[in-house]
Amino acid sequence: MTPAMPPSHEALMVPEVMTALRLSRSKVYDLIRSKQIESFTSGRARRIPVDAVRQYMRNRIEESD
Repeated sequence: MTPAMPPSHEALMVPEVMTALRLSRSKVYDLIRSKQIESFTSGRARRIPVDAVRQYMRNRIEESD
């Protein structure tokens, strides 16, 4: 089962990633800081590409196998 992600967005805000991955705000920022999930800033806002979230999930699945 894949977490629901807004289909029309290419980049998500931190709260959307929190919901999609069911993680806390601090955990999402930890993933960003540790380069486990890619992100970029647009002005003062942090954005995470949808593909980066999917890649993070694939990496986690591979690690657990």
